[in-house]
Amino acid sequence: MNTLTKLALGMIGQLKPQPAQGNAVSALSLPPPQTHGGLPLMQALSQRHSEREFSPSPLGHQVLSDLLWAAAGVNRPDVEGRTTPSAMNSQEIEVYVALPEGLYRYESSGHVLYLISATDMRRVTGYQDFVDRAPLDLIFVADHSRMTAVPAAHRESYASVAAGAMAQSVYLFCASAGLGTVIRAWIDRQALSEAMGLQADHQIVLSQTIGRPAAGVSPPPA
Repeated sequence: MNTLTKLALGMIGQLKPQPAQGNAVSALSLPPPQTHGGLPLMQALSQRHSEREFSPSPLGHQVLSDLLWAAAGVNRPDVEGRTTPSAMNSQEIEVYVALPEGLYRYESSGHVLYLISATDMRRVTGYQDFVDRAPLDLIFVADHSRMTAVPAAHRESYASVAAGAMAQSVYLFCASAGLGTVIRAWIDRQALSEAMGLQADHQIVLSQTIGRPAAGVSPPPA
């Protein structure tokens, strides 16, 4: 669906998810993340870039496992420490995973995806046309009820920083794994919040599209 159509549908409150493609499961236990290997950090940084043309081919469970662990996984189990920081350890950002077969919420502690909606939410995650076809769209949602130690006036900015840290971890993983990604903030937040069934104290911060670069798209120079 093109951008103008999405804008028009949003204006009349009709930007809605599509029927699911494939069968969703209520809980998907991801394989253990592969936490060794990949590109050296400086090389991954040199290859980090935004991609906007994606192949629709699905990402395997191992890739999904590694990507989500990079974004928000537990890297210090003894203290439930995460791969990305949050102010006062609020851990306010929830990562939602929009796949063709359904919308899931990532649970870091168990490294599990829990089904939220058996619908294809991808086209509602942004106004750009490529979000409909890419195999994966992440949605970073701040749960302000977890930020009671943070003054109310600062919660939105703190959550934005935490979501940005997650997005950069995804960028570096994608650079290392040969995937494409782009962070996005142009979202019909009301339509997406309603489609996801979010509560009033939940704030959509950012979305991020991930997939293999489309055929014919050259990778950046090393």
